[in-house]
Amino acid sequence: MTTISAMTLLSRVTGLVRETLKAVLFGAGAQVDAFEAAFRLPNLLRRLFAEGAFSQAFVPVLAEYQRQRGQEATQQLVSKTSGLLMLVLLAVSVIGVLTAPWLVYVLAGGFARTPGKVELTATLISIVFPYIFFVSLVSLAGAVLNVYRRFAIPAVTPVLLNLSVIGAAVFLSPHVDPPVLALAWGVALGGILQLALQLYPLYKLGMLVRPSFDYKDEGVRRILKLMLPAILGVSAAQISLLIHTQLAAWLGDGRISWITYADRLMEFPSALLGVALGTVLLPSLARYHSDADSQRYSELLDWGLRLALLLALPAALALGLLAVPLISTLYQYGQFTVQDVWQTRAALLGYSFGLPALILIKILAPGFYARQDMKTPVRIAIGSIIVTQIVALSLMFQIGHAGLTLAISVGAFCNAGLLFYMLRRKGAYTPRDGWWGFLGKIAVALVVFGIALYFLADNAELWLQASLWQKITRLSGIMAGSGAVYFAVLWCLGFRLKDFNRREEESGSQ
Repeated sequence: MTTISAMTLLSRVTGLVRETLKAVLFGAGAQVDAFEAAFRLPNLLRRLFAEGAFSQAFVPVLAEYQRQRGQEATQQLVSKTSGLLMLVLLAVSVIGVLTAPWLVYVLAGGFARTPGKVELTATLISIVFPYIFFVSLVSLAGAVLNVYRRFAIPAVTPVLLNLSVIGAAVFLSPHVDPPVLALAWGVALGGILQLALQLYPLYKLGMLVRPSFDYKDEGVRRILKLMLPAILGVSAAQISLLIHTQLAAWLGDGRISWITYADRLMEFPSALLGVALGTVLLPSLARYHSDADSQRYSELLDWGLRLALLLALPAALALGLLAVPLISTLYQYGQFTVQDVWQTRAALLGYSFGLPALILIKILAPGFYARQDMKTPVRIAIGSIIVTQIVALSLMFQIGHAGLTLAISVGAFCNAGLLFYMLRRKGAYTPRDGWWGFLGKIAVALVVFGIALYFLADNAELWLQASLWQKITRLSGIMAGSGAVYFAVLWCLGFRLKDFNRREEESGSQ
């Protein structure tokens, strides 16, 4: 867990550098809107083919093969699965490039109201779309490495995408017209670099196998069968994202950019906590389920939920109370104006409310995937998405783009609550004793933490007028001081770090 959190932290730090540079060079106008919309569809398909439906179906089956059937059978499964995935991805990539002009209207029909915006978005789509081919294979390779408990390389690979985009923005953007095209070329190169980084670790494991094609293979058919309900769930979530992109586009220029900049800040703790925990939990939960060890299965989920709440709740509170200091420190330079700060703040407040739920989903959902139960989380996801859209349509005309991010938070709470309820109902998870005392102590620490943040944050106008180094120094001090207060209160209430240490009893642990 420590290794993957450190690597994820490095990824998110470089991601914030990437976003800061993008804000400085391009601001939050029509060009950034076009790039973010163009990048939506490859990201959607990545989650469908890789991190979403495919990964959820592939990891439990692969873990079973690795645990029970031996190296040769596992190699055959990887070979046949990668061959089928590559064929599908190649076809999707070619179709995406050829249909780019029409895809703009699927993504953001409101762009047609701004001259040249549709054409720019289509060009960007044609450049970034092949990214889906490479990054989905990256996720397949990462799934194999995670099952073999080699967590570090998959966790660090996103750094290469960030560095590629940063390099393109700095060195290539002055030489292309419009400059935002450089970001798209950076994404394309980043996909290739990420895949290249995974190859040698796979080779060392004996898992760098030649792709083959056999969709009738028993293991492949099981993965496909598990994928079908998962595709529905992931597709529903991504369709929800597309609808939000459409709604933001119709609200006018800048809305997609403001939401995206806020999303990047929200993703920092979400990935550091939720993705890291979920990545570690899924292979272990799948192993316990395969071994019919229900007690350790339930104990691992309980540990994950407690650790997630311990860290997610203060992170959400900090995002809300430090919204202006964070946005101003990271983005308010060059083309990013004071108006952009306030509009991004509005979007971030909507996201911060739902951050704990978004992280808990990444802990609870693997509880179903490990049991090869895809239908339950899919049904819950679809219901939550319907709630999200109803809330979005109700709020967007009242509070603008902030209503879209708040709707996502409301939907996340519905999703997390139903996942928890169904795990309990199915008997898969039994909370350990002491939960009410645990939550009460966290509540006390949060109150003290919130008071400290409120008084330390000071007047927003000071942040908007301060220099870069003044902002960095002050923000670092506030975060360190308030964090120390939170954990000091927890320590006084009886929390100890050793209570949350957990090392899997596995020879290959990293």
